[in-house]
Order: sequence, then C-alpha cells, then structure tokens
Amino acid sequence: MIGKTIDQIQLGDKASFTKTMSETDVYLFAGISGDLNPAHVNQVDSEKTMFKGRICHGMLVSSLISTVLGMYLPGPGTIYMSQEVRFLSPVRMGDTVTAEAEVIERNVEKNRLVLKTTVTNQEGKVVIEGQAKVMPPKAI
Repeated sequence: MIGKTIDQIQLGDKASFTKTMSETDVYLFAGISGDLNPAHVNQVDSEKTMFKGRICHGMLVSSLISTVLGMYLPGPGTIYMSQEVRFLSPVRMGDTVTAEAEVIERNVEKNRLVLKTTVTNQEGKVVIEGQAKVMPPKAI
C-alpha cells in the first residue's frame, strides 16, 4: 500500500474517517496510555466535574486524525511531522465523530503538506480543530 505523492495531491483535497466512540475504546486507551483520570473511567467521580459524566480522552479522539493522514490522505507511507490541536467540546461514549483533513498548503520542493484538521460530532459540532504537517510518500 502506497499513499498519494505530493504530485497527486492538490489544495482543497479532503479525506475523513468516522467512528462511534465506545466505553471499550476509552478503557483500552486508559490502559495503554496510563491516563486513568476519573473524568474518563469513574462515573461517580466524573458526575462531580464540569462535564457531569464521563468523557472520552481528548488524545484518543484526536488520534483519529492520524487515521485519516496515515490511511487516506496522503495515506500509507506518510510521515506525520507535527500536530496542533485545540479541544473545543467534550466527546462522550456513544458519540459518533468524524475526523477530517483538508490540504491547505503544499511545498513541492520540500515534499511537505499542511492540512487543516477537524473532528466533528454527530450533530456537526466541531469538537477538535488544528493543523497537521506531513511528508507524503515519494514516488517509487
């Protein structure tokens, strides 16, 4: 599997990935990352927070951006160089979120792309926004 090279990508190109976040996703991420914050894993304690219940880890949800970049645009072979994220709204278990990346800058000479990254929930509300810098795969 080889992703798109910079010559195959234009400004405005987009790709997305949609997933319904589950309780299993949250617990697996908590175990892998070691982030056992009660806001994510303890219903009783989380009800005392400003969120009034458990929420998904922000980094778990934002990791779906990596799926878009690594699998769809540019795709396999992409080098993920940096990511800026702003968490705007919580995501709860059962929410269906869509991560999207849109090419906003191309530097053919350096083989670099900048992509606007957003994650929206099932209501169309932006829950995460930012930018990623990647190096797409080179032609073989």
